This record gives sequence, structure tokens and C-alpha cells, in this order.
Amino acid sequence: MSVKTFTEEFKIEAVKQITEQGAPVSEVSSRLGVSTNSLYAWVKRYQKPEPQRKQDDAL
Repeated sequence: MSVKTFTEEFKIEAVKQITEQGAPVSEVSSRLGVSTNSLYAWVKRYQKPEPQRKQDDAL
């Protein structure tokens, strides 16, 4: 099993497809080759304001 590393920009764009365009998580997952679990985690993370994300990362 290989581990893929995605850029922050890629993650944000994936989240926008779900949150702004209303695409289903399962569809975005299939199209981008990302697990639904990862997408849900990214949505949770990137819906926070950037200063709060950075603060959470520092913990």
C-alpha cells in the first residue's frame, strides 16, 4: 500500500469542490483518487479560519 502526499493547495481545492460546488464526497473521492476519510478530515480542517488552523498545527 502506497502513501500519497497531497499539497495543501490540492486539499483546499478538493474541499472547495465539496463545500462550494456541492459535489458529493464519494464523487470527489473517486475522481481524485483520495479516500473519503481523508476528504472528510480535510473538510473539517479547512473549514476553520487559517489562523486557527495554524494554531491547531502548532499543538
